[in-house]
Amino acid sequence: MSPVVFFDLPSKQRTAWSLNPWKTRMVLNYKKIEYKTEWIEYPDLAPKLKSLGVPPNDPSDPGYYAAYSSPAIKLADDTYMLDSWPIAHELEKRYPAPSLHLDDPIVEKVRNHISTIMQPLTGFVIPKVPLKILNERSAAYFNETRKQKFGMPLSEVEKTTMTEENWEKARRQVKQVGEWLRERGGPYFLGETVSYADFIFVGMLAMIKRLDDELFRRFLDFDEALPQLFEASKQWLEKDD
Repeated sequence: MSPVVFFDLPSKQRTAWSLNPWKTRMVLNYKKIEYKTEWIEYPDLAPKLKSLGVPPNDPSDPGYYAAYSSPAIKLADDTYMLDSWPIAHELEKRYPAPSLHLDDPIVEKVRNHISTIMQPLTGFVIPKVPLKILNERSAAYFNETRKQKFGMPLSEVEKTTMTEENWEKARRQVKQVGEWLRERGGPYFLGETVSYADFIFVGMLAMIKRLDDELFRRFLDFDEALPQLFEASKQWLEKDD
């Protein structure tokens, strides 16, 4: 049986960096599923996936952003899938052990809470992506598409939204995450038991760390539970290429 093929967006170092692909990559690493990474630059993503006959994302799916997105995956039976959420469910079905505990309510709580954290951090995070992470073609694509999305260049997004007020908004949202982690004693959301909720949140932490180590350290200072979760989950971040 052929290994899983995992389609990811490359950094300049050809290593993982983006939040949503990290979720899937951590699942693959956690379940010890054999896979190989195929890197696709941003402007090549939709054409490549269309050429493979991959069905587009369903606009009614949670977190829908675009018809074609990363992560994408080719499973061992040559089935293609998009989007980290349905991919997690399919991998759980095909490789049930160790479990992701997708039926625990904390998983959807964390999934839905990520946007409330990331929204006020937009100016701190998004403008760094083309500057620090992406190759030239992807950086140009990212700058143009985000300019259309925000109605202004990323330099203006940074200037207008990278404020202490927004940092404080994010801090308040992260404190809720700390409370959830303490409910069952940590270091994971289910206490000593790993779940997909951990991979959702740690995927975000891993992205911030790749973008700016100082920003990452400042983010961890939001709550004492965060460095404990990150340290306990680092083993599933090791395979990043």
